Parts: sequence; structure tokens; C-alpha cells
Amino acid sequence: MFQSISTKSYLFLAVLLLPFSSNALAEADPKIWPVIKEAFFSNRPIEEASFIQLTAPKRAESGAQVPFSIALDNSQADAKAIKKIYVIVDANPIQLAATYNLTEALGKFSLSTRIRLETDSFVRAIGETADGKLYMAAIPIRAAGGCGGIIDANEAEVRAAAGKIKMNVESPVKFGAATPTTFIIKHPMRTGLQRDLVSQGFLPPFFINKATFTYNNKPVFDVDFNVGTSEDPYLKFDFVPSEPGTLEVKATDNEGKSFSHHVDVKG
Repeated sequence: MFQSISTKSYLFLAVLLLPFSSNALAEADPKIWPVIKEAFFSNRPIEEASFIQLTAPKRAESGAQVPFSIALDNSQADAKAIKKIYVIVDANPIQLAATYNLTEALGKFSLSTRIRLETDSFVRAIGETADGKLYMAAIPIRAAGGCGGIIDANEAEVRAAAGKIKMNVESPVKFGAATPTTFIIKHPMRTGLQRDLVSQGFLPPFFINKATFTYNNKPVFDVDFNVGTSEDPYLKFDFVPSEPGTLEVKATDNEGKSFSHHVDVKG
């Protein structure tokens, strides 16, 4: 199973990586990965997989909002066996950006999102099967400054807006076929590495940590977010509704607050 490690451990690992990542203009460095692999997956073998397809800009306009897409090629049997996908950014202070837990309701898995990069890095998607086999694809991205920086914001307004959800199911819907869906939740996704403009002190981590999607009360998929996911988490994915019903999402943040939203799906 995946070895979870605390935020404190992530930050300790970041110290180990400073020699590799201190230059924001350095190209993505493959030497970082063995250290991260040992921390997250110990001695488990990971096979490179062409059926995990990644798309991202070679150079991102903003390290705080980096477009990133994952798709599984279901023409290969191993792709159909993937039940979980970890997104890891090698050179980030906190490397695990998100974990996606998949179900058959997604059909052929295809997802677009936005992540953070502190410096140039390889970004990896590691797929895990139900019996624990690991497969990986990686892509280099050039970006900088996405995890830290100075924040000048009205705290009351930020917290009043946090958790507001927009979700749209593209119409017309053809039941039994892949249906594009977009989800966005308003939230600062603070990393714990950003400073307040006035006090110059570090702002505590404040982020959405979970989103669970169901259709007619049956699982579609769920996401374990971390602070490597960009502000205002965004997902575009396909799911396969078999009949009219309700797509619902329930989300929580690291302070224990809960948020929910639903969309009625008609033919």
C-alpha cells in the first residue's frame, strides 16, 4: 500500500531536496525521483507505462496555475485495472498534489486539473491496481514560484467565499456514454509556505482535502487533495450516467468544514 507521510515529513524531505531545487530556472532534475520514490513507495517496483498519457505545457505561464491532464488508454488491459492515481511533483516542497480514486462509472478515465510548481520539475502520475501493482508516466514542466510568495487578501472575504461550488454536466446527455463534467470549488488552497503581506508571518495551511462524487448515491470517484493543487481546485472529467439522476459532490477542508452541491441530469 501507499506509504502516507505527514506534512512535517514532506517538509523534511524538501530540505533534502534543496540542492536539487534551489535554482528556479534549473531544468527538471531526474536525480530527485529516487529519493521521493523511497519515501512514498519504498522498494516497490514501478513500471513505466505508455497507457498513462499526460499533457501539460512545457513552460507554464504561472507556477501557481499549471494545466495538467491525465488519460488512461483503455485499449490496454493494464489501464482498465488502475484503481488509484497519485500525482507527484518532484521538486515541490510537498510533493503529493492529489490522489484520485477511480471507479468503473468513469468509463475511460480522462481528467484535466491545475497544479502548483515551485520550480522546474518532473510531474508524475503513478497508477495503482487493486492488487498493488504500480505503473508510471512522467512529464517535465518549467515553472516557478507556485507554492510560496506573499499574500495580500481580505481574510474575512476569503473565508466567506471558501467552499462555494460550481458544477456543470454538459448537455445533451446520452445515457450510457461518456459525459463531460466540470467542477470548481472556491478556495485559497494555502500551502503553509506563503507569507502575509502585513505581518510577513507564514499563513497556516488552509485547503480542500477531499471531494467525493456520487451519482444516484453510487460512487463515481473521489479525490484526496493536497496543497500542490492550485487555488480554486478545478476538475474536468468524464463519467457515464446509465439513467437520469443526480450527480452530487461533497467536499471537506483541513479545518473540518463541509461543502456540497448537486446537479440533476436529464436526457
